[in-house]
Amino acid sequence: MAGFSGVLKLTDLDDFIAPSQECIKPVKVEQKAGRGVIKIENDKADDPLEEPKYEKAKITLNDCLACSGCITSAEVVLVSQQSHEEFYRVLAENSNLGEEERRTVVVSLSPQSVLSLAAKFGLNADDCAQKLTGYLKGLGVHHVFDTNFARSLSLLEAQKEFIERYRRKDSDPKAFPMLASACPGWICYAEKTHGSYILPYISSVRSPQQVMGALVKDLWAAKNKISPEKVYHVTVMPCFDKKLEASRDDFYSELYQTRDVDCVITSVEVEQMLLRDQVDLSAVTPSPLDTDLSSGPKLTSHEGSGSGGYAHHVFISAAKQLFDKDSNQLEWKTMRNVDFREVTLEVDGEPVLRFALAYGFRNIQNLVQKVKRGKSPYHYVEVMACPSGCLNGGAQVRPESGTSAKELVAKLEEAYTLLPTVNPSEDPKVPACYSEWLGGPTSEKAQKLLHTQYKAVEKSTNVLGIKW
Repeated sequence: MAGFSGVLKLTDLDDFIAPSQECIKPVKVEQKAGRGVIKIENDKADDPLEEPKYEKAKITLNDCLACSGCITSAEVVLVSQQSHEEFYRVLAENSNLGEEERRTVVVSLSPQSVLSLAAKFGLNADDCAQKLTGYLKGLGVHHVFDTNFARSLSLLEAQKEFIERYRRKDSDPKAFPMLASACPGWICYAEKTHGSYILPYISSVRSPQQVMGALVKDLWAAKNKISPEKVYHVTVMPCFDKKLEASRDDFYSELYQTRDVDCVITSVEVEQMLLRDQVDLSAVTPSPLDTDLSSGPKLTSHEGSGSGGYAHHVFISAAKQLFDKDSNQLEWKTMRNVDFREVTLEVDGEPVLRFALAYGFRNIQNLVQKVKRGKSPYHYVEVMACPSGCLNGGAQVRPESGTSAKELVAKLEEAYTLLPTVNPSEDPKVPACYSEWLGGPTSEKAQKLLHTQYKAVEKSTNVLGIKW
């Protein structure tokens, strides 16, 4: 499982953010009384020449989130509770339990992961989604959804938040630029590196993964009369950093002692599962996606970028609501590189909306410096840690020999544009969701389950991490 971030190196730019200190997890050492004389012995073996056996040191995702050290744009911390091995363990344990004790296993598929696996096995997107559903249900999964309905809710909340910020821009110096919050690699970097300088600009809207977590553990569980802790929710994502996101304390219910998302497995881990089980995905009997929390029986997407189209949808909504302008076809202008683009709306020759896409840490760092100096000209920026965005996530399936990473990303982007699109404002499930589940779009429950808060992570100094 080495070399996770190789797919990120599309150019000579290495998207690794250097650690601010050495990664350390204090290890408890039992101290015994004595006079300081060191005696080395192996008291764990009958044979004095036998190698001693020690327990493995373990870290958790919470340890990583509490640390102010390393961050990469898409590398995983190999921990026990966020892996496909843990997924297998839960499925095996579940199969040995009685009906009353058994947990309901739910899997949510991101469209980016489906497209990555579809390219690997030579399938179209919808066939791949159905074959993945068939494979997962064969393992013991009870329900499989996609995450697009959750993204519709996330997009609508982002639109609403932007309009609110725009209307108070004269009284709030940190209303703009509003920075997208769907990418956990970017959020982790902002919290650890720039803290209070940048966090006020970041949208409070939850990512689609975490909105999906709330949908599954709150709405869906209640409708099916299942207690949230009896639901084991797994997401399939294109990004290792989604594991960190799912492990945030903000997404943990103290009442039910459960997380919104219990386990995140990535596209490349699904590929490993198929290899382990000796399964050819193209030969799997298909099964349709469950429709309770999916946008429909077939895989869908949203217009705009392959990262969810946040800038696209917020721009169109703002143009209509604030200036009564229809801007369905956006003309993006490439700036310093293909991963930094902007679009502008002018009224009477004056720019009234200026949006941008900033992908990859080279562009993010330039953006952050402008924001901190008060020099950013933008009202909204869709920020993603990976160059080319989520379709090129660090946990996507690697390109075949003879295919470059750029070629694979271009293929995935083309496949994404061919998916049927959903307009979040016209999704028939949305009004019922707001009225029946949340008690209205501006309710306290909607604020709690569709939004979150980001906090600066204080850097701690440890003498053991100093390099002399």
